Amino acid sequence: MQRRTLMKLGIGAAAVLAVAGGGLALLRPGWSGGELSADAVVVMRAVARGVLEGNLPADAVEREAALHGHLQRLKATIAGMPAATQSELSQLLTLLASPPGRMLLAGLQPPWAEATVEQLTAALQDMLSSSVALRQQAFHALRDLTNAAYFAAPATWPMLGYPGPTDI
Repeated sequence: MQRRTLMKLGIGAAAVLAVAGGGLALLRPGWSGGELSADAVVVMRAVARGVLEGNLPADAVEREAALHGHLQRLKATIAGMPAATQSELSQLLTLLASPPGRMLLAGLQPPWAEATVEQLTAALQDMLSSSVALRQQAFHALRDLTNAAYFAAPATWPMLGYPGPTDI
């Protein structure tokens, strides 16, 4: 395939995903009224499992508590964003929550909730190394949001070697 043909294909795919995401977001927004939709929670929980593997507690009960706390901080983080950013994130989450969006944008075959950590990690890595800029941008947004919300908790600082803020 020639480079020009490949670029046209990438631009066309990005346009189709943008239109599809916008249409889906009108029906079932990923973020609305200061809340993540149930589908968006499933997506972001799965993304957290993939991004934070190795940083989450090994104990199942502690892991669930850590993920619950992470999702609460994520909600607060998104609530503090400008409306335009919230809208774009809502569209991304809506698109990723749909089976076609999940498969085309994330390259993940099983549903988010059923995917193994290995499948999630592979899908995220595939997004990062994709030649399609939209997929790379989606990866960076998901990873950065996940890391910012998770590592905002003082309980996670010791694993980073951060002692916390110094007293003044």
